[in-house]
Amino acid sequence: MGIFKYDVYRNPNVGIYAKCNDKFVFVPNGFATTKAKNLAEFLKTDYVFTSVANTRLIGPLMVVNNNGLLLPRNCHEEEISHLKKSTGLNVDILDTKHNALGNLICANDKGAVMSPLIPTEYVKKIEDVLKVNVIRKRVAGYHQTGAMTVANSRGGVIHPSTEEEDIKMISHVLGIELEPATINGGSPYLSSGMLVNNNAIVVGGLTNGPELVMLTKAFRVED
Repeated sequence: MGIFKYDVYRNPNVGIYAKCNDKFVFVPNGFATTKAKNLAEFLKTDYVFTSVANTRLIGPLMVVNNNGLLLPRNCHEEEISHLKKSTGLNVDILDTKHNALGNLICANDKGAVMSPLIPTEYVKKIEDVLKVNVIRKRVAGYHQTGAMTVANSRGGVIHPSTEEEDIKMISHVLGIELEPATINGGSPYLSSGMLVNNNAIVVGGLTNGPELVMLTKAFRVED
């Protein structure tokens, strides 16, 4: 497992324009094929061109693990059928008024943590699509749980101001040990600056040495 630095659209926020699991990296329609191939090579995946709700903001709008994929209610029918056909994943809509699902839910293959902004009635749908247990929890006082936490099946990172008790609880649900960290030279909005699966980590170009050390430790890169 390696860590790679990569910018998308000359922007270090790689996690805003792309999303991945162990088999696919999802990139915006019109993204250069050579760059899509680069990302796929780093992450050891295939690449899938798509839009979500007719935008390039794939990261904040999509939740994906190796079992399923959740999309917001303003997604188009052709996007849903394209993603079903391209991936064979369990693809479904979460019909909540909040569309930025990727910012509100952090999921790996063991569990998921969702923002209390998403009503309890949606827990079962998330559990059914992603095939994981779900808890509702804020992170460091913020509702953007998915923006503040990133996890794979080996490890994960969380907003540096998160209380110890909350780190333990969220770690337990995700079945890993979370470490406080930042990305891109101090940003606590972790998911915006990174793409993580169980094969590799891709981070934005502003990520500095101490942050790379932290990520190496958190995701057990050298194990």
